[in-house]
Amino acid sequence: MKLLILLFFFPPLNAAEQPWQRHTIDNSSKGADGIRLADINGDGLMDIATGWEEGNLVRAYLHPGRGKEKQTWPAVTVGNVASPEDAVFADLDGDGAFDVISSCEGRTKSIFIHWAPQEKPSLLQADKWTTKVIPATAKSQSWMYALPFNVDGQHGLDLIVGSKGWNGSIGWLENPQNSRNLSEWKFHKIQEAGWIMSLISTDMNQDGLMDVLVSDRRGPKRGIYWLQHPGKNAVKEGAEWIRHDIGAADREIKFIALGDLDQDGKDDVIGIDKTAIVWFRFQNKKWNEHVIPLPDGVGGGKSPAVFDVDLDGKNDLVFSCEGANGPLSGMRWLSWRNSPFDKEWQSHKIAGEPGLKYDRVVPYDVDGDGDLDVLCCEERDQLGVFWYENPFGDSK
Repeated sequence: MKLLILLFFFPPLNAAEQPWQRHTIDNSSKGADGIRLADINGDGLMDIATGWEEGNLVRAYLHPGRGKEKQTWPAVTVGNVASPEDAVFADLDGDGAFDVISSCEGRTKSIFIHWAPQEKPSLLQADKWTTKVIPATAKSQSWMYALPFNVDGQHGLDLIVGSKGWNGSIGWLENPQNSRNLSEWKFHKIQEAGWIMSLISTDMNQDGLMDVLVSDRRGPKRGIYWLQHPGKNAVKEGAEWIRHDIGAADREIKFIALGDLDQDGKDDVIGIDKTAIVWFRFQNKKWNEHVIPLPDGVGGGKSPAVFDVDLDGKNDLVFSCEGANGPLSGMRWLSWRNSPFDKEWQSHKIAGEPGLKYDRVVPYDVDGDGDLDVLCCEERDQLGVFWYENPFGDSK
């Protein structure tokens, strides 16, 4: 009887009420800054590229395989460059091997290509990787982000790139006929920018051409908008990428995400600033803004993601934070009860302590149990690169 009474007054914590288990991929350097995914060894599992901003290195991590996900992942330092802000996989020279492109700010202000070895058994050998700067970018801008993108339909993948601060811009790097001849890569400026946070490729107007969805957090051109691809022939002649504003010009929006939050069959644009998640729906030929305030007890918003966290058939919101000092949480997920238009969403824990400055949220089913886990990194408490294990897959 006493046991039943205790259980009545103190029910066991469920998966929505306690922090998710964190599994470290690597915490051996300083300032892990961003996660980008690709299957670089062809095993059907996603691998990771990350720049370590204060550690002055760029690393690739190979998924260790089923049953080994909770261990430290096999890693290779693909290059040593100062102040890498972003790193992304792309096969730029078409040799079948995924290279890594790093974008650097600080005093470096350059974009580098880390050429990968063609032989997959050599991927984890650092001396098989070669690092070269793209001269058209050298010492020119504080580069923040690179998006592999076939802009002109020839010579393989180009790069959409964005920067911040003085001379900040969005532009594209034209891949020449011989990708390895880096002096022939050309930079084409699209427009000025203040502080580029997100570059996402998506066909916004369903014309068969991939456009670029952008978040710019500062300056006179700040906000969320998309740049319309002018056409593969027109772009070669310098045609303008027409800008289409979505909103949030009055906010300091950080990362953005695409996702069908209300499940009406249309992709929504989800942004976040220090105090709120800003949800944009395209209805009646215009973008409509819906503001979802961040709950109490969290840091300043940094990155959003949209997916069904608890497998109940409804899409939820996951968000990360920076400035999560003291008792403040650095990552949570939000669910709705009656409608996604509810003024107040239910807040649930993901991150516990420690963790001060989290980065971009990347959903991926790391352990293959049928739910989406959360990959992220943290650069102040030096949690490094890690993933949070979604507890709902095993509970359904």
